[in-house]
Amino acid sequence: MKNPSISTHLSFFLLLILSITLTVSADRQDKFLQCLNYQFKNYSSISDDVYTPANSSYTSILQFSIRNLRFASESTPKPQVIITPEHESQIPPVVRCARKTGLEIRTRSGGHDMEGLSYVSQVPFVIVDLINLSEVTVDVEEKTAWIEAGATTGIVYYKIAEKSSTLGFPGAICTTVGVGGHFSGGGYGAMLRKYGLAGDNVIDARIIDANGRILDRKSMGEDLFWAIRGGGGASFGVITAWKVQLVDVPETVAVFSITRNVEEQNGAELWHRWQYVAPQADKDLFVGVIVLRVNTTVLVNFFSVYQGGADALVSYMQEIFPELGLVREDCTEMSWIESTLFSNQMPIDQLDALLNRTQPGLRQLKAKSDYVRTPLPLNVIEEMVSMLREPEADETNYYMVPYGGRMDEISESETPFPHRAGALYKLAGLTYWQNSEAADADRYISWSRRYYEYMTPYVSNSPREAYFNYRDLDIGVNSSNGKTSYARASIWGKPYYKDNFDRLVRVKTVVDPTNFFKNEQSIPPLQAKWTKKGN
Repeated sequence: MKNPSISTHLSFFLLLILSITLTVSADRQDKFLQCLNYQFKNYSSISDDVYTPANSSYTSILQFSIRNLRFASESTPKPQVIITPEHESQIPPVVRCARKTGLEIRTRSGGHDMEGLSYVSQVPFVIVDLINLSEVTVDVEEKTAWIEAGATTGIVYYKIAEKSSTLGFPGAICTTVGVGGHFSGGGYGAMLRKYGLAGDNVIDARIIDANGRILDRKSMGEDLFWAIRGGGGASFGVITAWKVQLVDVPETVAVFSITRNVEEQNGAELWHRWQYVAPQADKDLFVGVIVLRVNTTVLVNFFSVYQGGADALVSYMQEIFPELGLVREDCTEMSWIESTLFSNQMPIDQLDALLNRTQPGLRQLKAKSDYVRTPLPLNVIEEMVSMLREPEADETNYYMVPYGGRMDEISESETPFPHRAGALYKLAGLTYWQNSEAADADRYISWSRRYYEYMTPYVSNSPREAYFNYRDLDIGVNSSNGKTSYARASIWGKPYYKDNFDRLVRVKTVVDPTNFFKNEQSIPPLQAKWTKKGN
């Protein structure tokens, strides 16, 4: 039987700790707001863009860009303040005041991050939400564009198409992704095999560093410019804008989407064969794969965007992948901008939908990413199909993006994104579920981890590569064991960046030696104190 006195004292102690924590947080919030009031000569110029829990709009602003409902619960830690700047000049005071008052900064441009790190922290923090910085300025003659970091890829595509029908950009397939995180993590899309990643086509940028300085490529220097094109911007500052090189697209592209089931239409065998075809195909051809379960049937969907006409596409596919049985009736010709809608399963005659920042069907999500360098044996694919039939996989899908082409030609060290030559494709296991109960979340996350463990022998190793934009806090979660901050961080840093991790650490040490910009998987400076919570 428990001692009532001990129980009473323990409850009192916990309440005391909670009271002290809340008091400290409130004190920091007050000091932060006072600092902002002092920093801005005309505080009213930003007051309408400052939200605290006392504001009636605070919750709606916070939740609007959350794309993973795992982090929309009442128990998820909330920011002391949300700032939605309307100009980059409003951000340096925010950085200086956060630093002065001991608050972390989390920067959000679209909210698609898989672990919610742009809007969740375990310590008192401020969100800089770039939703109002979404202007896109296209120069058709120079084939360039300046893109503010709060724009979505859909907005970018729409603005480019307004100016030209023969220019495009190799960004995300999903059109509600914010470019701030997308570009800084590398960023792939349906043109990666011809033009590389979004980050490969960045030619300038603007960033606010830990001292509140606004820097462009010239003033930040080539090392920092290298780091933010694949190494994640949140480790180095607040990126406010990107200048990109636009790419040529034909007046007409051809697309198809073909689905085969594994029960009667050889879906597993076609998936197996795809591994030998898609990464070796002509650069103009992109054929991705989505595998999912509908009721009791497992479906394998092949979706394609080809930089050319339908007749040429059919002829080429019949040559390299006759098993798929593609015929002219399966293909549709359309403009490149329409293909960005097609790839999202959106009506191609509703171009205005590209301007929509909201995403339908939001659920809870746990993501696992891998790179496949040797084709999966058919028996492994069949076991992956069997796993999809398990109860916790009712909304899971496997998502495969072929590499090769231009991705084979860019050096692993050209940017921090290292998954280049020899990677056949990126494989993601995306586990979704509806229920918000903690027990349900545990079941689905456990399934995701079992899947990941099963795949270990069949994917890249030494290190087991992972895609930074599909962040996974399971990597390195038990990595303390007395190791130094560098050694602990390298446990997840090597999968994301391979040998580029060491250079990223050197850049971080120069530009942010006190580790002001940090999160659970940010780049550490040498000698900085480091904990699993990012302190």
